[in-house]
Amino acid sequence: SQVSFEEESRNPLAVGHWKPLMPSKGNKEEPESGCQDAGGVDEPQSMEQFNVSRLRSSSVEIREKGSEFLRDELHKAQKELKLKDKECERLSKVREQLEQELEELTASLFEEAHKMVREANTKQAVAEKQLREARGKIDMLQAEVAALKTLVITSTPSSPNRELHPQLQSPSKAGFRKGHGRNKSTSSAMVSAASQNVAPEPVSQECKEVDSILFAEFQAWKESPTLDKSCSFLDRIYQEDVGPCLDFTKKELSELVRVAVEQNTLTIEPVASQTVPMGKVAAEECGGPKKCALSGLPRACKHRIMLGDSGNYHYISPSCRARITAVCNFFTYIRYIQQGLVRQDVELMYWEVMRLRKEMSLAKLGFYPSQM
Repeated sequence: SQVSFEEESRNPLAVGHWKPLMPSKGNKEEPESGCQDAGGVDEPQSMEQFNVSRLRSSSVEIREKGSEFLRDELHKAQKELKLKDKECERLSKVREQLEQELEELTASLFEEAHKMVREANTKQAVAEKQLREARGKIDMLQAEVAALKTLVITSTPSSPNRELHPQLQSPSKAGFRKGHGRNKSTSSAMVSAASQNVAPEPVSQECKEVDSILFAEFQAWKESPTLDKSCSFLDRIYQEDVGPCLDFTKKELSELVRVAVEQNTLTIEPVASQTVPMGKVAAEECGGPKKCALSGLPRACKHRIMLGDSGNYHYISPSCRARITAVCNFFTYIRYIQQGLVRQDVELMYWEVMRLRKEMSLAKLGFYPSQM
């Protein structure tokens, strides 16, 4: 190789037209000194140019290969970047879609929750209204039941109570409708006491004067009406009227009758003419059509009473019935006042109470209507 190189170096070459040669492996030694002698003065310069040219060609080749490699890598990176951009765009769209669905779901849930709350509030309001109406109806029905019980106790088909049935009164007395007025709101068949202008029964040619003590006791009771006989108003009436009026010869039965009247569980009914007489023992204990169970005296008993739901009847005379009826009328009226069914002035209610007390006093003394 050295010989060939020397031969080529002897050939005249144009300046600036060096033929690029690739350096062989392991031949990095400089040209021999003989070449310098052959080339004369221009040999070192030509060798230097040759080396520079060779280095330039090598660097260009390396640069081209490096640039090609870098282009390939850049192209690959760009492809991967585009793929990642597409993936990021797809994931971004998926995220936006999920966020939108989540917002819609949250909004729908809140709307449904608000709707359920509104419906629950509406149902609660309707239920509370129905509850109030039901309680009002219950109170109304209880008042009606109490009034009907009183009518059953104090009036019968064979002997109606004309005070509770003003339509049975004569036309001259029809204008004076006595107490026990009931509120029209309790029943369509009941007439309002306020619209009736209920007035106490006039006392024929008698003067009346309000007793200040009795009126004060009634006013105090009217502020907070109660059936507790410990108050001064009822305590006085119990001692002066109710107690004496229900004080019969048969003490034990009299006490049972008083309790039944207070609890409004006493029943009075007429005795039919064809009723079969009771047995001998029953006649001795409960009386009979010819013997009064309360007084123990032989009387024509047209009525009988039953205490609560015991099922045992006791025959009573017309006088005993008048006394029991007078007390029942009094308790009925004060129950009406307690339940708020009487719409009258305080003084009118006071005189009605006094009239009922008068009936109890007269019944205790033995006065009673002929219809008894």
